[in-house]
Amino acid sequence: MLKKELKMKLVYLDHNATTPIDERVLSVMIPYFSANFANPSSIYTIAQKAKEVIEDARSRVAQLINASNGNIIFTGGGSEADNLAIKGVAFANMDKGKHIITSQIEHHAVLNPCKYLERLGFEVTYLPVDKYGIVDLDALRKAIRKDTILISIMYANNETGVIQPIEEIAKITKEKGVYFHTDAIQAVGKMRVDVEQLGVDLLSMSAHKFYGPKGVGALYVRKGIKIDPIIHGGGHEKGLRAGTENVAGIVGLTKALEIAMEHVGKEWEREQRLRDKLEKGLLEKIPDCFVNGHPEKRLANTTNIIVKYVEGESMLTYLDAEGICASSGSACTSGSLEPSHVLIAMGIPHELAHGSLRFSLGRSNTEADIDKVLDVLPNIVKKLREISPFGKGKDDLVQRT
Repeated sequence: MLKKELKMKLVYLDHNATTPIDERVLSVMIPYFSANFANPSSIYTIAQKAKEVIEDARSRVAQLINASNGNIIFTGGGSEADNLAIKGVAFANMDKGKHIITSQIEHHAVLNPCKYLERLGFEVTYLPVDKYGIVDLDALRKAIRKDTILISIMYANNETGVIQPIEEIAKITKEKGVYFHTDAIQAVGKMRVDVEQLGVDLLSMSAHKFYGPKGVGALYVRKGIKIDPIIHGGGHEKGLRAGTENVAGIVGLTKALEIAMEHVGKEWEREQRLRDKLEKGLLEKIPDCFVNGHPEKRLANTTNIIVKYVEGESMLTYLDAEGICASSGSACTSGSLEPSHVLIAMGIPHELAHGSLRFSLGRSNTEADIDKVLDVLPNIVKKLREISPFGKGKDDLVQRT
C-alpha cells in the first residue's frame, strides 16, 4: 500500500488553504537564515543592512498594491493582520464610538475578533448576504450609525470565491466617515489589488496564499488612520507590531507578490478555463449537484459544489485515497462537525451544506488533474449514495436530521 501511495501523483486542489512555496521565493529567503542573520534592531553594519532590506521590501509591497498614501505593517500572518486592523481601530477610536459592522460570511480571523470585542462592550452588526453570497448594500447603509467606527468586509470569500463590491462599499463608508477594512487574503496574488482604486483604509494579506512562506503577512494602513498595537514590546514596525522582524519571511512575501503580480492576468485565465471544465464535467456526470456562489463574480480558481445525499467529509476521505486533495470549506474549520457558516448565511439548508466540496486551483494544476477528478469523483458519489441513508426517496429522514 505504501509503494502505491508513493507512486501516485498528488493532485492538489486546495490552494485556498495554502500554496507550496515557489522555489524562486525560497532561494531569496535562504541567505537571511544564515549569512545575513542579524537582528534589524541592532546598530552595527550587518544589522542595519537587514533593516534596509525590510524597508526596501516595505516600499516594494506598497508599490505593488499602489499604497503610496499609507504604510505597510508586516505581521506574523493573515490572522494577525485582521486582528490588528479590527482590534487596533476599535481600541484607538473608542472615544468616537463602539459600533462595528461586518458580514456573516467573514473568515473566523475577522468574526472571532469581533466576538471578542463584543465581550468588551462593543456592538457588532453582522450583515446578511444574498443567495450568491454578496453583501446587501442597502442593509449596510441602514446599519451605519453615528457611533460606527469600522466596517470590515472581505474582498473574496475563501470558501466560495465570491468577490464583494469593495469599491461601492468604500464609497458608502467615505460618505459616512467610517473606516473600512477588507480581508483581502484570498484576493491578493490571484487578482490585481489597487488600494487607491478600491478606496479601502486597511487591507490584510498573507504570503502563503500566493506561494510565499507561512508565518508572515502584512496590513496596509492608510495615512491618518488611528490604530493601536495589539502586541506590545519594542518599537518594531513603527510601534504597531512588537517583535523582532522575520527578515527571511518578509523577503519571501515580497518576492512571492512580485511573481504573482507579473503573471496574474494569464494565470487567472488559465485557472478559470480549468475550473470551468471541472464544474461542467461534474454537473454533467453527477446528478443532483449544484455550484454555490455567483457564476461570474468570484475568483477564477475556486468552485464550491454541493452534492446532495452525501457528506463532504466522506467524499474528501475517498478523494484522498485517490491522491486528490480538496476541502469541504475553510481549512481553519475542517475539523468542525458544523456545516459551513458561509453556506448557511447564503440560505443553504444544513443537510445540503454538509455535502459541500471546495476545489481551489493553482499554478501546478493541469488538464490531467481535472480529468482525474472527473473520472474518480462520480464513482465515489455513486458508491456513497448507495450506502447513504440520505438518498432520494428518503427526504423524510433528511428533514428530521
